[in-house]
Amino acid sequence: MSSQQPTFQHALSRLIEIPSVSSTLPDLDMSNLPVINELAAWLEAMGFQCEIQPLPGAPHKANLIATLGSGPGGLVLAGHTDTVPYNDSLWKSSPFALEERDGRFYGLGVCDMKGFFALVMEAVRGYLGTPLTAPLIILATADEESSMNGARALVELGRPKARYAVVGEPTGMRPIHMHKGIMMERIQILGQSGHSSNPALGRNAMETVHKVITDLMQFRAELAERYQNPGFTIPTPTLNLGCIHGGDNPNRICGQCQLDFDIRMLPGMDSEQLRQQIRQRLLPIAEADQVEISLEAITPAIEAFAGPENSDLVAACEKLTGHQAEVAAFATEAPFFSRLGMDTVVLGPGDIDQAHQPDEYLSQERIKPMIAILQSLIRQYCLS
Repeated sequence: MSSQQPTFQHALSRLIEIPSVSSTLPDLDMSNLPVINELAAWLEAMGFQCEIQPLPGAPHKANLIATLGSGPGGLVLAGHTDTVPYNDSLWKSSPFALEERDGRFYGLGVCDMKGFFALVMEAVRGYLGTPLTAPLIILATADEESSMNGARALVELGRPKARYAVVGEPTGMRPIHMHKGIMMERIQILGQSGHSSNPALGRNAMETVHKVITDLMQFRAELAERYQNPGFTIPTPTLNLGCIHGGDNPNRICGQCQLDFDIRMLPGMDSEQLRQQIRQRLLPIAEADQVEISLEAITPAIEAFAGPENSDLVAACEKLTGHQAEVAAFATEAPFFSRLGMDTVVLGPGDIDQAHQPDEYLSQERIKPMIAILQSLIRQYCLS
């Protein structure tokens, strides 16, 4: 860990070198503290006041609130420090070594979204020593890619307090004022195992999950009829059957089965209401098959984000990027910052098509324009 102010490329390289995978699978999950400590050392050297806040019940995870200046209002530049898991064999180069080729920087998290922190530090460098009229806050969170517990902890604390927030997720340098939410759910079916030569000896959980899947697909069609928002490329909610596990041998009646799925919710949809509707649909299936069926959230739901289209920050980002604010199908931490009372926009240099992919990259042609946008936002909200 270095307390010296790094160059842009050194910062980017170092952030990529430090593994910080977050996952709902404990075997893959890692601490993000090494990334947080590195960022804190750099930002303290730049004059920021840094607070490292471990997550409740998870001391190996932490958020960082780094503040330059003081007073009311101000601007938050926010990003998450974790990455998704990776498959090393599918990468042409090491996921943890910054590779420069073909006008691109490659590395795990370079696009989604460790690269944003290197860009922010480069943007701030030009204003060090300049008195700010409102605070500039750099926010680095934990576990966005799994539970979003970092952002949830900030809401519980009621911090940071600022007037505006930019979330640097990969949006192709187009401002996003609205996106879908997501709920990830698990259905567990407990039947009765037995010898496969006589179906009457058991209650086959895999046959029940077949009925459950059929009903979920019907529910998906009903949701598409009931909820529509033409502003989205996919204007309806989606329901994805993600993974299924059950049984242990071909000659045994399947005694247990588990189905994981997600629902991408439009603004205005309530995750708890949806969960209760699904539970009601499962009851007659469980009764007919004489099995136990439970439905639980894998992680707490992330509600949809819907910021005002005509807010001051949206207008500023539209002017700076030359693009009208859009909507996105993916979820971010934006709704949490909105709940903290901040005018929030999602805007970053990467492309969502590169996120969560082998050979993830950030185009070098995006670097200078993104730094210029960030500097303009700092001037507008922290210097004027």
